[in-house]
Amino acid sequence: MTERPVIVVAGPTASGKSGLAIAIAERVGGTIVNADSMQVYSDLYVLTARPSAADEARVPHVLYGDRDAAEAGSAAEWAARARAAVAAIEAAGRRPIVVGGTGLYLKALMEGIAPIPEVPPETRAKAQARRRTIGDVAFHNELATRDPEIAARLHPGDSQRVLRAWEVVEATGRPLSDWQRELAPAPENRFRVIVLEPPREELYRDCDSRFLDMLDAGALDEVHMLGVRADAERLDPALPIFKALGYRPLAEYLNGETTLAAAIEVSQQQTRNYAKRQTTWLRHQLPSTADAAARIAILKYNYNITDEMLSFMS
Repeated sequence: MTERPVIVVAGPTASGKSGLAIAIAERVGGTIVNADSMQVYSDLYVLTARPSAADEARVPHVLYGDRDAAEAGSAAEWAARARAAVAAIEAAGRRPIVVGGTGLYLKALMEGIAPIPEVPPETRAKAQARRRTIGDVAFHNELATRDPEIAARLHPGDSQRVLRAWEVVEATGRPLSDWQRELAPAPENRFRVIVLEPPREELYRDCDSRFLDMLDAGALDEVHMLGVRADAERLDPALPIFKALGYRPLAEYLNGETTLAAAIEVSQQQTRNYAKRQTTWLRHQLPSTADAAARIAILKYNYNITDEMLSFMS
């Protein structure tokens, strides 16, 4: 286990965690490691609120934009890459600063995740073809006969997770629920978690205004380009990239199915709902950080890095 703990800056979308992480990185000689499941994709740079070129010029950033839209990925795969990135950053004499709001990614990194074998591409293709042929409900029913425990947790419409469970049992002969009971390897690092939790009304206003800023910055063009690619390559609509906040409402607008005003309203509501879910998850699922959360909430508006905070991170 390494000496210095890894700094984790967590918080809901639009809470200011990226700005705080950059401020900390500049103070302690840090490199930022992405823990946002949408910002790993090379597509939708604007719509997923990836750091700007100016931000990336201030301090090094890793694990941003290095996954293709056609890839599903997983928390286990990301955690393995994050651990490798943390080790490389420490070997270079810098301080890793993990930043994001994807709870499963953070949990996989800090607590470990059960080792589930990789699924061969042909099995993944078979699962996708089967789901398209028989439909979500029948596909979920098939999963229920092979892994009833997982099927009971998943709605038939949660196609990505249903696909994952189906392909695991198909490839390994063991249900995903069985694999998940395996002991996860112990983490190699200690962690200091800083949780941002701005006042709800302030957070919701930031969610709304940031979405409008994204439109001004070219989000509609991004959605159009990804839609063209999806049609040309027949990308599976269940892929995670298509769950990016705002993608589907804006795609519906571009397809003439709704107005821009309605698409904006739906996208902003989706973003606020997601921020609420993230806040709830971070309160109850991460290690106890009440003392840190109380201090850091103020730093949503003031990025002064105090001696008290530096002591907490050491």
